[in-house]
Amino acid sequence: MAFNTMIITLILFLSSYVHSSNSQETWIRAGYWDSVSELPVSNINSALFTHLVCAFSRINSSTYHIHINSSKESYFSTFTGTVRVKNPSVKTLLSILARRGGLPAFSSMINQSSYRKSFIESSIYTARLYGFDGLDLSVGPSMSINMTNLGILFDEWRDAIASDSRKSGKSQLLLVMSATHSPAQHSATYPIDIMKRTLDWIHLIAYDYHVPAEFNFTGAHAALYGTSNWVNTDEWIKEWLRGGLSASKLVLGLPYHGYAWRLVNPNEKEFGAPSSGPDVTIDGSMGYKNIKSFIQGYGYGAAAVYNSTYVTKLFVVGSTWINFDDVETIKAKISYAKENNLSGYSVFQLSNDDNWILSRAAQGKDEDGQNKRKVLVTILVTIAVVFLVLGTIICCYFRRKKLGSKEIAGSVQKSLSAVKIEVSATRVINSDAPNLQALSFDTIAVATNNFSSENKLGAGGFGSVYKGKLPNGKEIAVKRLSKTSTQGEEEFKNEVTLTDKLQHVNIVTVLGFCTEREEKMLIYEYMPNKSLDFYIYDVDPIRRYMLDWRKRVQIIEGLTQGLLYLQEYSNFTIIHRDIKSSNILLDEEMNPKISDFGMARLFRKDELEANTSRIVGTYGYVPPEYVRKGIYSMKYDVYSFGVLLLQIISGKRSTCYYGADENWNLLEYAYELWKDGEGVEFFDPSLDDSFSSCKLTRCLQVALLCVQENPLDRPSMLKISSMLKKENAPIASPKRPSFSTKRDEEEDSVIRNKIYSVNDATISDLEPR
Repeated sequence: MAFNTMIITLILFLSSYVHSSNSQETWIRAGYWDSVSELPVSNINSALFTHLVCAFSRINSSTYHIHINSSKESYFSTFTGTVRVKNPSVKTLLSILARRGGLPAFSSMINQSSYRKSFIESSIYTARLYGFDGLDLSVGPSMSINMTNLGILFDEWRDAIASDSRKSGKSQLLLVMSATHSPAQHSATYPIDIMKRTLDWIHLIAYDYHVPAEFNFTGAHAALYGTSNWVNTDEWIKEWLRGGLSASKLVLGLPYHGYAWRLVNPNEKEFGAPSSGPDVTIDGSMGYKNIKSFIQGYGYGAAAVYNSTYVTKLFVVGSTWINFDDVETIKAKISYAKENNLSGYSVFQLSNDDNWILSRAAQGKDEDGQNKRKVLVTILVTIAVVFLVLGTIICCYFRRKKLGSKEIAGSVQKSLSAVKIEVSATRVINSDAPNLQALSFDTIAVATNNFSSENKLGAGGFGSVYKGKLPNGKEIAVKRLSKTSTQGEEEFKNEVTLTDKLQHVNIVTVLGFCTEREEKMLIYEYMPNKSLDFYIYDVDPIRRYMLDWRKRVQIIEGLTQGLLYLQEYSNFTIIHRDIKSSNILLDEEMNPKISDFGMARLFRKDELEANTSRIVGTYGYVPPEYVRKGIYSMKYDVYSFGVLLLQIISGKRSTCYYGADENWNLLEYAYELWKDGEGVEFFDPSLDDSFSSCKLTRCLQVALLCVQENPLDRPSMLKISSMLKKENAPIASPKRPSFSTKRDEEEDSVIRNKIYSVNDATISDLEPR
């Protein structure tokens, strides 16, 4: 009895500990959604946030009421209900813009009591009307703002919110402010004493310190630290604290954007280098996902560099100089916020994230400690319950003397069987891929010199690739998936099990995998010549000349054989779904090997097509039927092969526009030149097919057949192989390719109302890799 009492006491103690831990979870994870962004409210992953801010409403300069543009009102009225579908506990706030264009009306409003009253009543009414949980005021210190009256506004606002709560019986609205990085600017100082008493917290705008439209030299726009002559977040936070504000009132702002500068001298790339102004965009500002796409557009080896002095990422190419925040810097800033006892973080803005990579990184960092504590408590509670059950069994045994030794043995055997089942579940990959070796984390760490930067071959949305050498001297490439990778458990297992079944000279060999320490790593044979995208584009002319026409024909033939194997000669039909230049690896003799089967799908031989609600792929390589309806078949890879073939013969990217007016995508540009008999204008000028039986013009025509709108019009890989080998055999004339902006005049009038898909309009639904 005493034993059971002790166990029950332990369970009650642990349960109370869990309850108290949950009650203390006040870490704020806020995000701003701007109504002018292209991100639909329904697409917000609200599960990653505790608070979401709907921005921006404005102040009517005549009535001082809250004004929401009529064209945007439906977004505001449905915002709370929509984001709570994925996260019922998320809190929402209505943001009021009182800076820039909203500053004159705000400055006038705070100077008269009656104006303040109208504003306060309207703000509370609007928040309640649309179901918001609070209000966010975005305002900075300014000479045009009477800071004494700003303090009065906060006092009156807080009193009105309390009164509203008493009358309505509802919880008090949150009152929050978005403040500039410094508590004092232009001889104007925020009323800190009143703010710390009346505001729930302050969103610190810890970015846009240094922008190309205002400075003629480069700089970190969101530096966490810096030298004495550089503006940085750490110094500003210390200034807020010296002014009397508690750290618990501060929420750190994280930018999901960066800035591009135009260097005066491309050889001067350091921070503080002379600049002639913004680059890439009008003001130089670029969202994270656009920066990421911009960098990836430069092909293999293009990567940003981490700067630890300022805690920022820097990418320089030619005269373009870009600094921004990514996963690494976001995690560093989250750690800083935790170490300095801030209340959380707020991100601006959500639409600039790339498949929620940054938001997941931020959330994961701040929850590590809590998750570990919860796991520990769960384990202890489980142990206590087990002991309680065992204690009960033992008591029953001694009291009733009815449980024989066989029954006890049976109970023990059943328990052991349960344990065996649990252990075997962790080995499911081993059983599905019996030919692959499960390597230990320590073995891979030693092989890659502890994942050193010197061994790093490249990086992407999936994570990083490292070169390594096993104890037996075999060179390997290790793909280490990042915690924020869009390639999850399903894709990882898919790649392991599929590649284990594939044996072909033009398919990359997977040697093993590692899942220790919650890692997801794949071990490949090492490809010394990197990938196809490293050579064919115009980044470096020397690389392009390394792939003359003879070698490119060799690559085209190898790709054809590899896809033939996947579609015709293996035991199953396999649709790769991500054929692109960066997934074509090259061995020491420049033979191509198809890699990355994470998105591949396996068909029975009698299956023709399938569909999916989850659209994945890479911009420029995805056929229209997949974008529109999620349908994929063997003709998916035929389409991707056609795009890749166009790139091989031209050295051009599928993400750029061409023609005199630069209004044609790669496919339409190729078609127009072929149709006008000017295909030679499309080809890479370094290529010479004079001594080859495989001609550039024939490859162009075959490629255009592969990228036709209707998948039924596209040839099979068997037909493609035949057309490329038989140089004199007649081939059909291709129809206008998919994603065209116009159609041929000679097309039948029956299809005149057919809408041709436009790449820019549909491709945004893709899940990037």
